[in-house]
Amino acid sequence: MTTRTNAQNRLDNAPVSVRAKLAAAWTSFMFLYIYVDYFHLHKPGVIDNLRAGLVFKFDVSPTLLTMMLASVAIPAVMVMLSMTLPARVNRATNLVVAALYIPYSLVNATGESWDWAPFYGLSIGVEVLLLAFVLRSAWAWPRTAAVLADPATTGLRQDVRQ
Repeated sequence: MTTRTNAQNRLDNAPVSVRAKLAAAWTSFMFLYIYVDYFHLHKPGVIDNLRAGLVFKFDVSPTLLTMMLASVAIPAVMVMLSMTLPARVNRATNLVVAALYIPYSLVNATGESWDWAPFYGLSIGVEVLLLAFVLRSAWAWPRTAAVLADPATTGLRQDVRQ
């Protein structure tokens, strides 16, 4: 029987970049958002309304479908933008979009009966938690220290006049 030391049993806990955290949060948000809409179709009467050309109380139209597509496309695009935008723009974009999606998520519960409160409460609660994670991660984006000009760092600069 062999005994392993504590150091051998420790799992690797490599740091995860802010970009990856944001992309993961937006991916989770997007999947949840889509699944909530999918599970909503199982609510009695919803399919009948869709067959009659109604979504909630709105007539199905190209404008409505475009707005619905945009509401799902924005989080999908945020996954890609979170991994590719420069840090400063990335931070600002995530702060703005997440802040706008919190009230948008909350509005999804308006007009629903209390019978459905657990479904909408859980789904909107998790959506808001994911968006709060995005806000916190973007807000706390680590800063890099500026290299001060002193004799020890002079060799790090290059003369552009060469």
